Amino acid sequence: MSSTPVGPKDEVEEIPAPERPPSPPAHTTFAARGVHPPTFSAFKPRDYRIPSQQAMTHVAWSCDGKKLAAVGIDKITRVWSPDKSMEFRSATSFSGGHSDDVDYVSWNPTHPELFCTSGQKDRRIVFWDARQSRYIQQCALKVSPVQTCYSPDGQWLLYTSAGHQLFSLLLSKEGEDGKEQWRSSDRDPVAGSSAIFNHVGDGILVTHNSEHTIRVMDFPSLTVRESPAAHVGGCIALALDPRGRYLASGGHDSIVNLFDLSDWICTRTITSCDINALSFSPDGEYLAIANAGMYIDICVTETGMPLHRVPALAPSPTVSWHPSKYIIAYCGQTKMREGGPPPVGIISLFGLLE
Repeated sequence: MSSTPVGPKDEVEEIPAPERPPSPPAHTTFAARGVHPPTFSAFKPRDYRIPSQQAMTHVAWSCDGKKLAAVGIDKITRVWSPDKSMEFRSATSFSGGHSDDVDYVSWNPTHPELFCTSGQKDRRIVFWDARQSRYIQQCALKVSPVQTCYSPDGQWLLYTSAGHQLFSLLLSKEGEDGKEQWRSSDRDPVAGSSAIFNHVGDGILVTHNSEHTIRVMDFPSLTVRESPAAHVGGCIALALDPRGRYLASGGHDSIVNLFDLSDWICTRTITSCDINALSFSPDGEYLAIANAGMYIDICVTETGMPLHRVPALAPSPTVSWHPSKYIIAYCGQTKMREGGPPPVGIISLFGLLE
């Protein structure tokens, strides 16, 4: 199976997977590990208002961190270069791929220009090259896609449906001279509300909205290897430590669990409220938690202790840490207030922006 990414011939050089540093001992201090935490309290959120009465529902960074994509308002995907500007008019708009609202966006982890978007209403996943105005490929589905996740080599795409089933697409050729296209795999769907790949790509982690366990499965065989208990009432969010040491899970019980991946034992828990999304910092030292409150919590991975609470203009359905900097991106919609301005969509950045 070829690993050449889809796109025009003048491809940007692929980005190899970074080498994973050895895992530090658990519960050691910052000083003992040679870590110098940033002064998060010195940073202020930068909030950008989008003139729309719809909410931004998802944001994601490109694999090189030079682009930030946002979806949720109308049928358009907007991509910014935050180092240059985050003003509304500076965004590059990608349209024509969806016939209804766009819900989710994922960047290809091997190529900084390739991404895909999905819409539940039009039941489509659309693949894009940020250097082209027109989409590369549309995939019409029989189900409504909720979340998408690329494999580390960019050859597979997992997607979960509104009916809590997990499906996959494969980038492959039809015949020796055929063009690489995304095609539905011939594997039967399995139950799942969210799913992510491990760092190698030979396994996936699957949750279900109403199941208390996390399923650890081989890929692509989907053989279940582990099934650790995680949450009362169901698990709704996952994030994998870039160092490959911890898995964070968030559930309906308003608890974040941190599992040690060497033995699948929950080493510590963090209490939050109505968790929406989780994201690790690029060095794995910190975990950002988006929830139903008007804030984002940043906690220390090794201890679970809260480090900083980032004020937000609205509850965020997602949070995404920059792949190499101490910056988080999140989004949402301001609330309607009597006598106040109408609601607007928002995108926010917090951290060391310079």
